[in-house]
Amino acid sequence: MKEIRLAQEKDIPKIENLLEQILLVHHEGRPDIFKATGKKYTAKELTEMLNDSNKPIFVATDENDNVIGYIFCIFKQQTNHNVLTDIKTLFIDDLCVDESTRGQNTGKKLYDFALDFAKKEGCYNLTLDAWAKNTGAVRFYEKLGMKVQKYVFEEIL
Repeated sequence: MKEIRLAQEKDIPKIENLLEQILLVHHEGRPDIFKATGKKYTAKELTEMLNDSNKPIFVATDENDNVIGYIFCIFKQQTNHNVLTDIKTLFIDDLCVDESTRGQNTGKKLYDFALDFAKKEGCYNLTLDAWAKNTGAVRFYEKLGMKVQKYVFEEIL
């Protein structure tokens, strides 16, 4: 990995490819919820996100500036709630490393980058969701030191 930088429009095709890779992981774990094919975001939606400072997308690149991973972030601000304190959170909406380059610490570097970014932006915490069936991701986040904040339960009818 060479660097981590803000995503640019030229990165959209590779980001779309990575989104397809992560969709397959989710489909394999929960085919009842996730389709085998489809797009989480259209190219137009990705372009809009690239221009939204509340939804920064960072990419990890190789020495040829090819995207090998991404991390989608969203700022969330809790204010004026009856029982919750006012805090600013950086939420990781999605993190993916190209399957051909996994195991080279790119995911950890993207996470660490987001963690430093959140600190610089005055966030109280960094959060994310992980599907229970995606045990590799759960282990990865636990290894990074993340702790469970809450559980979501379901009963399929």
